[in-house]
Amino acid sequence: MDIRAYNRQAWNRQVEQGNPWTVPVSPEVIAAARRGEWSILLTPTKATPRAWFPASLHGQRVLCLASAGGQQGPVLAAVGAEVTVLDNSPAQLERDRMVAERESLSIQLVEGDMADLSMFPGPSFDLIFHPVSNLFVSAVRQVWREAYRVLRPGGALLAGFVNPVHYLFDYDVMEQHSRLEVRYTIPYSDITSLEEDRRKKYLDEGWPLEFGHSLEDQIAGQIEAGFLLAGFYEDYDPDILLSKFIPTFIATRAIKLLAIKG
Repeated sequence: MDIRAYNRQAWNRQVEQGNPWTVPVSPEVIAAARRGEWSILLTPTKATPRAWFPASLHGQRVLCLASAGGQQGPVLAAVGAEVTVLDNSPAQLERDRMVAERESLSIQLVEGDMADLSMFPGPSFDLIFHPVSNLFVSAVRQVWREAYRVLRPGGALLAGFVNPVHYLFDYDVMEQHSRLEVRYTIPYSDITSLEEDRRKKYLDEGWPLEFGHSLEDQIAGQIEAGFLLAGFYEDYDPDILLSKFIPTFIATRAIKLLAIKG
């Protein structure tokens, strides 16, 4: 199946249903950002450290890669960054457009695949902000390679992703019975790991398809793309039972090294 096309429509529906990652920031958040008071999220609850960003974002070229609708991009634009938002969902991009028009912000919007940034020459950006979203693509290493290509030397990739341990457990049992039951293996895929009847139910209900990538693909994949890992933290989601026992999200800061003259 065409995973990208399916997930595009699935996320358009998530916007209609008010998924928290589709709710635009308020005018008050933008006003505070213009005063220099701001924070944004790579993972569900923990603010991304300010030390992970350049000392000044004014004039910095920032790519919000498969980012939340109307959330991080407008905040970064309000503090002076030159922001481009790339997303697979037109409805998510419309959230960014709405905030940009409401707040008189300049944001470039691009519909596309996070694993294919061929519309951008390299290097195009000083910073890539990539919150938890690579669970919606089957091949995450291509995301890292493309991010590396479009970053300038010395630029940073800030990424959030799911701890793959999350995908070991039967999510329905966790949600409905508050019990952890190991059922699957890593790497995980809604397409190949789920039982046929459950997969059909997910598709019929229009849920986005997810992929639980290994830590080797997530972390070694960044290193093999050419990045140097320079920051790491973990986070919890209080709405997920597993978070009572282990962090269920990870964030990394990766640097594209400056070219070395021979």
